Amino acid sequence: MILSDKKILEAIDKGEILIEPFNRECLGTNSYDVHLSKHMAIYKDKVLDARKHNQIEEIIIGPEGYEIKPGTLYLGVTVEYTETHNSVPFLEGKSSIGRLGIDIHATAGKGDVGFCNTWTLEISCVQPVRVYAGMPIGQLIYFTVDGEIENYYNKKPGAKYNNRSIKPVESMMWRNKF
Repeated sequence: MILSDKKILEAIDKGEILIEPFNRECLGTNSYDVHLSKHMAIYKDKVLDARKHNQIEEIIIGPEGYEIKPGTLYLGVTVEYTETHNSVPFLEGKSSIGRLGIDIHATAGKGDVGFCNTWTLEISCVQPVRVYAGMPIGQLIYFTVDGEIENYYNKKPGAKYNNRSIKPVESMMWRNKF
């Protein structure tokens, strides 16, 4: 089941969900709007290697915005830091973003229970679009969990995305053994 606005507020009051900064106006009927930070990045190499640590180049979005273009994967990050201790957070793009031809995640829309961080966005577009720091970019939807949790993400020794960051985090696939 998806948490309603009232259930999200209850979970925040109980410390089961944390959203920083929290703005009551961003709370929808059953979701919470998150915003694009001024920090973005692109990969330095045109060909990425899943077994290697692919380096990124930082982009700062100024007041004039930044034009994203098709054919490039941009890593963005949410302004909001979140913690989720008893529900599963899903990040979805806002419909207004989709109608601009922007996708905000390729495959990583689901967080794990215990995820505590900002959300790195895998941004792509179908035509050039100017984006701005602080613009609404997505919405978090919280699903209830059936059963007890044994392995919280923030307590997993091998979790690759546990270090708190205000910048987008590149793929850590290279840390896997394959």
